[in-house]
Amino acid sequence: MKKTYKIEVDCANCANLMEDAARKTSGVAAATVNFMTQKMIVEFADGQEPASVMKDVLKACKKVEPDCEIEL
Repeated sequence: MKKTYKIEVDCANCANLMEDAARKTSGVAAATVNFMTQKMIVEFADGQEPASVMKDVLKACKKVEPDCEIEL
């Protein structure tokens, strides 16, 4: 399952770091962050609950960029 989330990130480099953090999160099959559109597209692994996985993605992204926001 793929879902798109609105994000708030300050720079393109931070967006790349957030993308890497999201991809490494358990339950995420693929992730793309677009700095220009301020969107994150996440493809979840089979059988994963998107809401709980996104909480982990947000935690991972906040380690990279503390003031980032993801509208869950």
